[in-house]
Amino acid sequence: MRLIRGLYNCPEQLFNNGCVATIGNFDGVHIGHQAIINKLTAKAQALSLPSVVVLFEPHAQEFFRPQQAPARLFKLTDKLQALKSLGVSYVLCLRFNEELANLSAQDFVRRVLNERLRVKHLFIGDDFRFGHQRQGDFELLKSYDFTVEANQSVTSNLEGETIRISSSFVRELIEQNRFDLVAVALGHNYRINGKVAHGDKQGRTIGVPTANIALKRLKSPLKGVYAVKIHGVTDRVLLGVANIGRKPTLKDTSERLEVHIFDFDQNIYGNRLSIEPVAKIRDEKKFESVETLKLQIRNDIEIAQDILKR
Repeated sequence: MRLIRGLYNCPEQLFNNGCVATIGNFDGVHIGHQAIINKLTAKAQALSLPSVVVLFEPHAQEFFRPQQAPARLFKLTDKLQALKSLGVSYVLCLRFNEELANLSAQDFVRRVLNERLRVKHLFIGDDFRFGHQRQGDFELLKSYDFTVEANQSVTSNLEGETIRISSSFVRELIEQNRFDLVAVALGHNYRINGKVAHGDKQGRTIGVPTANIALKRLKSPLKGVYAVKIHGVTDRVLLGVANIGRKPTLKDTSERLEVHIFDFDQNIYGNRLSIEPVAKIRDEKKFESVETLKLQIRNDIEIAQDILKR
């Protein structure tokens, strides 16, 4: 799979014969997204054309109202890895900025879909809107010289109720600590991935060394203390407890993920870890003193160990 960052990096001759495309944010690449991508790659293969996913960075809501934007399930690298595994040929990542926000739906179709990608067949979600003030929709797209197909939302029977699968629904499940249902909606267990970086070493000072992982997103869907599984350190799955937040007792200001791995004492700076939340233990809170915090952390560890044994 090839990543193309920006329309200016997409050679005019690259899609001389056309392509099959889809457009969206695809946050989490859940089973609804997977259904669209599977149709995309099947159609591309049938027409002997490349498949193209058009993404936007940042998401439109992060551009217009960053403080109110929803938490990111996936950062861009996670999303790209998921799309690659589904057999996508190209990802065109367009920077969402003032220019793109003011581009009319008609100009978006002309510049991106017609002139540069030469789209032959387009898949979109049934609620897809695009262009300045969200003017563009399925009806507009049908007026152009490519075929367009609107995909119905994927639903799943969860606990006896038929639910529409969406990124916002996955966020709600995470907030409700329903990681069993999150796995159904995603098609796999949810994980946050990242590289271990040097932090302020505060964990060591209170007897609980932690691996620091930058979240690289405006907001994390995970907030608080969790019992977790850790993948990527060794061939076996390790167990631990993670804190996602700002550590108010220690007066930190940046949101980060810190994980304490049980029965582990190795230098893993630079390693890429995959942190799988199993259950939330508590919300993050400010304690009266560092000693009170240390007592709570010991309690968190005991609770996490008990959860993970079960």
